Amino acid sequence: MEDFKLKFIANFITDNRWKYFTNGLGTTYVVSFFAVILGVVIGVLIAVVRSSADKLDRPPLVVKILNVICKLYLTVIRGTPAMIQLLIMYYIVFGSVDVSKRLVAILTFGINSGAYVAEIIRSGIMSVDQGQFEAGRSLGLTYVQTMWYIIIPQAFKNVLPALGNEFITLLKETSICGYIALTDVTHGANTVRSQTYEPYMPLFAAALIYLVSVSVLSALISRLERRMRVNER
Repeated sequence: MEDFKLKFIANFITDNRWKYFTNGLGTTYVVSFFAVILGVVIGVLIAVVRSSADKLDRPPLVVKILNVICKLYLTVIRGTPAMIQLLIMYYIVFGSVDVSKRLVAILTFGINSGAYVAEIIRSGIMSVDQGQFEAGRSLGLTYVQTMWYIIIPQAFKNVLPALGNEFITLLKETSICGYIALTDVTHGANTVRSQTYEPYMPLFAAALIYLVSVSVLSALISRLERRMRVNER
């Protein structure tokens, strides 16, 4: 017990090393939050383009071109590791520019998540009955208005569990931020470990922080699902 106490003090109390974890947790939450927003925006736009190309009998030329671009984007992003994308974004895209590391991480994870969110939402759009689309058009709504007010809200309800899993995955993926020297939870734990030469406590602390964060996020998503089911009754 005395040995545990000494190790705890060395890893968290001495030199205020607990701040590595709190500061890292703040970075993890900020990056995850804004990356989720960016990912949803990108995902919705791509899902609309892809589903429009599938639903329309004779899609306009601009839709065909955008669909090809979207397919290329999906192939590249889903076919390469997030860590490589982060390094390319930091060392190549913004290599000659003095830019915030948080911004680089947000852009990287947002773009990465957008590819997966796009396919999730597209599957939700395609699962909505065609009669819903025809009903919207018969009411005088334009194609865009029908998608925005009728189809997409129903698609979100259908794919909410899959979106929740994607957001949880994104939260955990931010643990690679340390590769660009951005202090997140994992990087903070590694910093403490390098100072104390004691790997167990800092790494288990980081794991516990992620576990609690994911558990809270899962509970919030489950609560949202229940509320949406109640509203449907």
